[in-house]
Amino acid sequence: MKVAVIGASGKSGRLIMKEALKRGYESTAIVRDRSKVKENVAIIEKDVFELTSNDLEPFDVVVNAFGTTQGDEDQHVKVGNVLIDALKGSTTRLIVVGGAGSLYVDEQKTTQLMYTAEFPEFALATAKGQSENLDVLQNTTNVMWTFISPAAFFDPDGKRTGAYEIGGDLLIVNSTDESYISYEDYAIAVVDEIEQEQHVNQRYTVVGEKA
Repeated sequence: MKVAVIGASGKSGRLIMKEALKRGYESTAIVRDRSKVKENVAIIEKDVFELTSNDLEPFDVVVNAFGTTQGDEDQHVKVGNVLIDALKGSTTRLIVVGGAGSLYVDEQKTTQLMYTAEFPEFALATAKGQSENLDVLQNTTNVMWTFISPAAFFDPDGKRTGAYEIGGDLLIVNSTDESYISYEDYAIAVVDEIEQEQHVNQRYTVVGEKA
């Protein structure tokens, strides 16, 4: 299987690519600056906004691990639209590293996490951008996509446990009543979805334990 990771020099993208490599997948990093990729992989050095159908056609799966900086949070939507246009009508699957902000905190699905008092103000713009990207995907019929929301505490420094639990559109918690997952375990979940193809045209969430 041929896997491309957009944003493979970022924290989540790098771990996803390393997990794919560990399992023997032919992996390609799509980045703006090839010098930031330390792994021995094929590289496409190109701005994500310039990606075309021809660039992505060779791959079975494209993982969108694109990250934004403060002030550019709307780029989640713009990048999402570029990828939708490039993948329309193709058999290449798109897996999006999503956010937790769009998860619901009640069974009636009336309140999203990003609109609760506990949600940090600095993360709201990013959450809104990722939520809009999800909305666009859910109203797109000719792209095979999966949107994976991490838990509320998405820990870049957390350890790998090798296990996680799956939920749907609702925020879920672990055995200690925490909404938590490490980047390491999230990467495992992403590559499991690449392998198993269980959530096509769906959003789901994952939660893990602290090691």
